[in-house]
Amino acid sequence: MAVRVDLLVSLDGFATTRDQTPENPFGPDWSRLVGAYVATRTFQERVLKDTSGKGTTGMDDEYAKDYFANIGAEIMGAGKFGLHNFPGDPNWKGWWGDEPPFHCPVFVLTHTPRPSIEMAGGTTFHFLAAAPVDALQRAEKAANGKDVRIGGGPTMVRDFLKAGLVDRLHVAIAPILLGRGIRLWDELRGLEAGYTVKADAAESGTVHLTFQR
Repeated sequence: MAVRVDLLVSLDGFATTRDQTPENPFGPDWSRLVGAYVATRTFQERVLKDTSGKGTTGMDDEYAKDYFANIGAEIMGAGKFGLHNFPGDPNWKGWWGDEPPFHCPVFVLTHTPRPSIEMAGGTTFHFLAAAPVDALQRAEKAANGKDVRIGGGPTMVRDFLKAGLVDRLHVAIAPILLGRGIRLWDELRGLEAGYTVKADAAESGTVHLTFQR
């Protein structure tokens, strides 16, 4: 079992954007940040349910395949689930549709816990007010020997990295500049110590940087 992170960031280190509006809740910069990942065949099949064979099949797709491989549980922040956008709606079930692409227990960290939500395809969202180490203990038990993915956003990922809980960090660096948002690397000076680091350059211009304990 390993504790894993897979995250997309810009050249200047931002993993989220600041250009959201009520009409465009992800913002126009988001499509620039995730464009190479969304274009992969794996994303088209696993997230968009398009089994026509459309999508790229190069190095970006290999990392996309790995993103989904051997995951037994996920921990995500309230923002990734979408609680910040609908904090008072008890019927809100997240951004991910009726059959989310996780297919495993997902633990959503939030200051206001709510009842679990069981979705189609094996995903159940559990809502916890817990410190990283406590949430990880819950997730490891639910993962039943498989890997636990720390799904983001960047503030939550930073908390797990600072606590020394991450075995493998994969960062896909998109060849764009955002200039604003939430940075991944803040307060992580010396993170590389204790990890073996490798980099792969994909056809899209994305650089895949992996820190492996």
